[in-house]
Amino acid sequence: MAQLRDIVIDCSHPAPLARFWAAALDGYAIAPYDDAEIARLRSLGIYDLEDDPSVLLEGPGPRLFCQRVPEAKQVKNRVHLDLTSPNVDAEVTRLVGIGASVVDRYESHVTLADPQGNEFCVTLARDDLPTDSSGLRIEA
Repeated sequence: MAQLRDIVIDCSHPAPLARFWAAALDGYAIAPYDDAEIARLRSLGIYDLEDDPSVLLEGPGPRLFCQRVPEAKQVKNRVHLDLTSPNVDAEVTRLVGIGASVVDRYESHVTLADPQGNEFCVTLARDDLPTDSSGLRIEA
């Protein structure tokens, strides 16, 4: 059976988008460049890491790649990331402060766009959802 290994985000300039996601996600960081990877990039004519066409982020979950593609985003994403937070408003404010923009607000979540227009959502952490008198979670 297949296992999820990577999530790839298409973009026009991977390095700054990777920095955004590293700052946005708890425990994620841009993977360090070792000598072999630097040599591989140089063999492709890439001497500035800012021009890396595929930047890897590592963290506690699936790896993320920010990958350069030639075309601009045209329509709504067919797949997006859902982030959780115990304080959605504070998290949205933090994410906007590092470059996201609010797309729409709903009762159950906020849809944002990363600096290159890829949508993602912030929702209340599942453990923090309100419960009714019987202890069942109430989902908005």
